[in-house]
Amino acid sequence: MTHQVHAFEPPERFVAGTVGPPGERTFFLQARGGGRLVSVALEKVQVSLLAEKLEELLTEAQRRFGVDLPEAPASLGDNEPLDTPVDEEFRVGTLGLAFDADTATVVIEAIAVGEAENEVELGEPEDDEADDVEPDEDLDRLRVRLTPEATRAFIERARRVVNAGRPPCPLCGQPLDPAGHLCPRHNGYHR
Repeated sequence: MTHQVHAFEPPERFVAGTVGPPGERTFFLQARGGGRLVSVALEKVQVSLLAEKLEELLTEAQRRFGVDLPEAPASLGDNEPLDTPVDEEFRVGTLGLAFDADTATVVIEAIAVGEAENEVELGEPEDDEADDVEPDEDLDRLRVRLTPEATRAFIERARRVVNAGRPPCPLCGQPLDPAGHLCPRHNGYHR
């Protein structure tokens, strides 16, 4: 089985976005460049974690390599919807992040869910058994290489996208539906 690596080093555009109404949104990472458009689906929590981990990565890069950290963009940046058509290339199982000190760029790798993988992971897979073969070598992946500025813009947009959903319940933090929800803090009564 051949796997595909969709590499955008760098992409013309790399954003997180959603398709569908609040409560039924599907989250995507989308890269565009060189006449290609690749969209991969992932969970809201993965988008949120990705933004958080990228922030940590930039801070670490500044500390270790003296990389100039761009300020959060003054303008709201890229608020455009995802490019269409949004065709899901694969669903993301693992997200890998790295900082390339030689080129002062951030590398983000979104790796497809494997057959045995159902849980969401972020970071390096733990080494359960000493295999000679990387378990995810035969999985499709999307790789993008971003400048610190582009990374910062991605983080800001990702956070806006995550926060644009249903407002959280002030008591339990779960998303509120327009019809209310069964709040665990209210012993299952509607709020």
